[in-house]
Amino acid sequence: MDSSVLLVLLLSCMTQAVGARMELLPETLTVLRGEEARWTCSTSNLQWTVMVWLLNGASVLTISKEHGILPSNNPNVTAEDGSSPQRASWVFVLRRTERRQQGQVTCDLQNIQRKTASLFVQEKGSVRLFGGNRTALRGQWVLFECQAAGWYPQPSLEWLVNGKEVGQGEHNISSEVSAEGLFTVASNLSIQAAESAHVDCLASVSALPRPLISGIQLTVVAEVVQEGDDCSILVAVTATLSALLLLLLCICIALCYRWRRQAKSSQHEAIRFDQSVSGRSSVAEATGGKVNLGYSVEGLTDAGHSDLIKETHSQMDSVSVHKVPDVVSSSNLSLHSQSQAQVDLAEEHSKSVRRITTV
Repeated sequence: MDSSVLLVLLLSCMTQAVGARMELLPETLTVLRGEEARWTCSTSNLQWTVMVWLLNGASVLTISKEHGILPSNNPNVTAEDGSSPQRASWVFVLRRTERRQQGQVTCDLQNIQRKTASLFVQEKGSVRLFGGNRTALRGQWVLFECQAAGWYPQPSLEWLVNGKEVGQGEHNISSEVSAEGLFTVASNLSIQAAESAHVDCLASVSALPRPLISGIQLTVVAEVVQEGDDCSILVAVTATLSALLLLLLCICIALCYRWRRQAKSSQHEAIRFDQSVSGRSSVAEATGGKVNLGYSVEGLTDAGHSDLIKETHSQMDSVSVHKVPDVVSSSNLSLHSQSQAQVDLAEEHSKSVRRITTV
């Protein structure tokens, strides 16, 4: 009886010692679909001969202590030797993970021990905020819609407003599963526009190092107007003053132009009147007559009128002109006849004489 108890105790200690010599790490591994997965199986029992790797109960790779990796029909698996003189160690590599491979990964040291680890394969989808950037009045309620599609397992969804997390009770979440087993999650967030803000929707699963983010900008109109109010007033005042100054300048230019035209016209009329009166006065003085102020030289330009006066003066120098009385009566007919005789005599000595009678 005592020998039997000792034998059982001895076998139990031997089993525990052998079990302590074998490790499979990591015990749980979560990766995204398409990523590489690695496990390390090691033992301090250098008496092992064959190591078999199983995926969900099916053998996928065999390693011999003497011959190394044996040929495999699965090109997606391989192994790397990491052994040392004190410990045998092999790394099992699953190059590209698929969702159908999710399950149990087993390292079997034949005739010694086996250990099993868990593999979880997740799917990364997409996240999108609908509607683009928004503009709202202060105090207005704005609805934001976010959708995370094509995920496995169901992703976690959260909202950030200006970098601050929104509580779970402030938005709703709904989800559905497609025929391929992928999840689509939708969430709506309604906030009251108090100030301009950046709104983000985040979706993630545990295998993602960082969540996927979709963000849009909310602009509160009242805030923008208030910030630019002083500048708007300054621009408006400047534009008004500029318009008034331009109008005054145009009026001054028009009045100046009109005044100059009137002054120039008055000056020309005064010169023409002075020349007319001067010409007629000189003729009247030469002939002893009187100036007829009602007479107007029509059809003659200033140059023509001047020529006429010059010609008259030149002829007056060569011809002796007698005064013609203002009123001719029968009593002074003899005087008129005598004057006419003298004029005829002067015509014989001058080839070109113009007779001028001033009334």
